[in-house]
Amino acid sequence: MTAVFRLFSSVKQHESRHLKTSDKTEMAEIEANAANERTPLINYRLSRSLSSAGGVSADKEPPQQEPGSRKLSTFLGVVVPCTLSMFSVILFLRMGFLIGQAGLLVGIAQFFLAYCIVGLTILSVCAISTNGAIEGGGAYFMISRTLGPEFGGSVGVLFYFANIFSSALYTLGLVEALLGNFGAEDGSLAHALPAGRWWSFLYGTLFLLFNLLVCLVGAQMFARTSLVIFCVVQVAIFSVFISFGVENKPMNISLINSIPDPNLVNQTINHSLYTAFSVETAKENLWPDFGTDYSTTTIMNFATVFAIMFNGCTGIMAGANMSGDLANPSRSIPIGTISAVMATFVVYLLLCIFVAFTCERELLQNNYMVLQYINMWAPLPVIGLYSATLSAALSCLIGASRILEALSRDKLFGGVLRMLTITNRSGNPYVAVFVSWFLVQLILLIQQVNALAPIVSLLFILCYAAVNIACLALEWASAPNFRPMFKYFTWHTCLLGAVSCLVMMFLIDPMYAAIAIAFVAVLVLVIHYLSPDSSWGSITQALIFHQVRKYLLLLDIRKDHIKYWRPQMLLLVNNPRSCCQIISFTNDLKKGGLFVVGHVEVGSLCEQPYDPMQRQTTFWMNLVDNLKVKAFVELTLCPTVQLGVENLMRISGLGGMKPNTVMMGFYDNCAHKDTFLSMDVFKEPKEKRVQFADEEYGKMGEAFPPLRKVRVIAWMFLYLNVCCPFVHCQHEDEKVLKLSEYVAIISDAIKLTKNVCLLRYFHQMDRADLFSRKQTKYIDVWPVNMMKPEMASYFDVTCFFLLQLACILNMVPHWRKVTRMRVFLCVEGRDHNEPGTRRREAKLKELLTQLRIQADINIINWEHVICLRGHPEGTHLTDEAPVAMAITEEYLRAMNELIKQQSQNTAVNFLYLTRPPVDTSRYPEYLSRYDLLTHDLPPTVLVHGLSAVTSTDL
Repeated sequence: MTAVFRLFSSVKQHESRHLKTSDKTEMAEIEANAANERTPLINYRLSRSLSSAGGVSADKEPPQQEPGSRKLSTFLGVVVPCTLSMFSVILFLRMGFLIGQAGLLVGIAQFFLAYCIVGLTILSVCAISTNGAIEGGGAYFMISRTLGPEFGGSVGVLFYFANIFSSALYTLGLVEALLGNFGAEDGSLAHALPAGRWWSFLYGTLFLLFNLLVCLVGAQMFARTSLVIFCVVQVAIFSVFISFGVENKPMNISLINSIPDPNLVNQTINHSLYTAFSVETAKENLWPDFGTDYSTTTIMNFATVFAIMFNGCTGIMAGANMSGDLANPSRSIPIGTISAVMATFVVYLLLCIFVAFTCERELLQNNYMVLQYINMWAPLPVIGLYSATLSAALSCLIGASRILEALSRDKLFGGVLRMLTITNRSGNPYVAVFVSWFLVQLILLIQQVNALAPIVSLLFILCYAAVNIACLALEWASAPNFRPMFKYFTWHTCLLGAVSCLVMMFLIDPMYAAIAIAFVAVLVLVIHYLSPDSSWGSITQALIFHQVRKYLLLLDIRKDHIKYWRPQMLLLVNNPRSCCQIISFTNDLKKGGLFVVGHVEVGSLCEQPYDPMQRQTTFWMNLVDNLKVKAFVELTLCPTVQLGVENLMRISGLGGMKPNTVMMGFYDNCAHKDTFLSMDVFKEPKEKRVQFADEEYGKMGEAFPPLRKVRVIAWMFLYLNVCCPFVHCQHEDEKVLKLSEYVAIISDAIKLTKNVCLLRYFHQMDRADLFSRKQTKYIDVWPVNMMKPEMASYFDVTCFFLLQLACILNMVPHWRKVTRMRVFLCVEGRDHNEPGTRRREAKLKELLTQLRIQADINIINWEHVICLRGHPEGTHLTDEAPVAMAITEEYLRAMNELIKQQSQNTAVNFLYLTRPPVDTSRYPEYLSRYDLLTHDLPPTVLVHGLSAVTSTDL
């Protein structure tokens, strides 16, 4: 026991010394590995143990935000701006008008409907805002980081213009209130200010200039200003409710220029329009009485009144717009927004009841300044109106500038908005503030509050719909990282909120709604092409993954039917420099099926410090993108090529979507040209090239090395691997793929029930020339086993597979325009009118008709070729079966010449490929036969089929 204890102690001491001496090395390795991780939490520390150990210095942590840049509390940053934005013009200038038009019941119903839409949207906002760190940009930031740059940026632009129009709306409301009290023509308090279109524009400009100065100072000045205004507004609202309790007093109100009826101009209403609390008055105001809006001469209805009223509910994003200035946005936005919405809803509901019980409809419909007339001190509602409206305009202006800064910082429109990212030392985006101020200044030219209100409502409703859709998508995607702290929502609330928003958009104004949605669609396309790649993540990918997983589970291979068979290709490629034509051709053959580009790298993972395939995957995917083929990429590292190909054939694909056909280049010693040098991507300026094409042999050369030059070998059957498209070979002294291994791969594919296609001479295909030709080219099919010509009158599975592949190629639009399909019928005898020949031709034509294949039938006499076969090499299979004759080189050369004579205008040949022999010693003979058969032909596909692919059933 003592010896064991000493041994254990010595081992522990040795390990301790080893840990101390290797501590820095381990820390360096940890840091190096951490550099490859893509997560914002990689530098997060629970302690300083690593830093103190010397492996990671504290100065390498990510820079923190400047102290003092986030100071706003929940009340100042969310409750105050939301409340002021939701009161403003609607509360002081349009409450009486809404009840006068819609009546008490419909008015309350409209508020309930509006707040239901708003409430459902708030649930989605709270869920998203409590799911992670929120930066500047408010709703735009939340939507873009959830739905991706295209959709999020488009909605962000709409949300920006919604705030711009809203700021102009509130400014015009302030001007309207100013002239209503102090206008030279119809001022209720004094006749001091001149009125007119350009005078109104001047007053709006002055108010907007004040907002500009506050925005230039920064968020802190905005918060302090808003707090003072908030207190004034609360006093004004309190005074309004108290004033409703005053007993009936005479109010002889002059309705001068209020009603667009010339019979009532300059007429004074001598009876009291204010009755204090009266059941009779409430009965008169109970039901709708839609009339004409005296300021715009528009005939009102439910939708137009709702559009005006909804502007009192559009301030729920005012707090979210300040997300970049909030001390704790994830906590402040939900608490502050919900509190502000509940408070404003109670105020609006009580105000509807008080107005309906105390004011006659004539007053409500024809004078916007109702609350001022009934107040115990008339100037107090005016002060509250000015304060709330000015604050709402200010809130929308500063919110718009933050959204514009976030849009420009994300570079969604390239470098067009680069100047808008300029800020001062405190982080205030003053350039974005100036641009937003200028746009609001232009919109002030409209001069009508009720004309702007529907536009503002539509823009905000569309933004609310986008927020609900974003939250719905996150919930449906079931992403593990979507776990918001706010739990009071479900996908039902998100869906109901999105649908209700879209329905209300079209109820308010179908034309404007359609224009807004079309504008979003155009912006999606613009941002898709202009914005750089982002690392935000896209909900589209999460939803696709969720749905694909679901449907893959439903895709049961046991239920496959021959009618719906489609080719699913696994193309084995080594160096695509010589195989771009093969990749494009295989893409044409897939017919909407699976296409996997496979590559085998010879080596062992245990000998590598990391997986070399990870780095190469990016280059291969960029290659696929630039070739514009719809393919997946599968790379593997194995000790031998044969084992790697077997792994690819077994594991490529998923579930019911697995390759059923293996494509390979032919094994020969022909030299290929570097097709990369002729690709369009290399003709572009260097700064516009894709990542894998930075230099001629720079980063791209690591994954796709230069082509090897072919050496002439005396023995014709010792083939090099230059044309074999899946063997990695860089230097002459490296081990090459052996001929026997190549044929063994074909045999393995057939054992795994994969169809096999060998492609030869496709490097000679000039696709640009082929598809630009006016002369018709042909897709030739030879459905005969040329290694067993005695079976020429029989159609087996491979023959049908040949016809199917050729038919699929001829169905591709750009192939169909320039090619026709030909099927060659090989017969013995020079007279094509012989009964046997005509009978075989009729049967073949009938077969093509049943298979719905449009092709020309060419009858070929090959009697002079058949006679070159050798002596019999087998016995009779049956009494009626022909004798199997030996295949000689003379026969193969003659067959090659026969095919060559018929291929003067051939684009692609499809030939029969037999199984490899069981005896591996005959592999060289097997391959040499097909080398002779296909020598110097046009691009040729050797096909061996195992799948039943054709059907005559409906």
